[in-house]
Amino acid sequence: MNKYELTIVMPEKTTTAKKKSVLETIEKIVKMGKGTVGTADDWGVKDLSYPIEKQIKGLFVLLPLELEASFVSQLDTKLKMDENVIRYLIVRMKE
Repeated sequence: MNKYELTIVMPEKTTTAKKKSVLETIEKIVKMGKGTVGTADDWGVKDLSYPIEKQIKGLFVLLPLELEASFVSQLDTKLKMDENVIRYLIVRMKE
């Protein structure tokens, strides 16, 4: 298992229900790969460096993950298709 950090950016006006839905979807994908999701670190609403999809502010959430490398591409595909995620970054952590 590899350790990763997933940072996602959602629109500023994302409701709590939509945020919870996105986090549950991520958790389902990780559990399919027999991985684990750590405690979500909600960074709150922050200004974006440049507008993304006409958004000037975004809601940032950081998730620590433990996941097999083969399932990262599935997570990547799901995040690309999710309309509630405007940007994301998956970074592998050093052991």
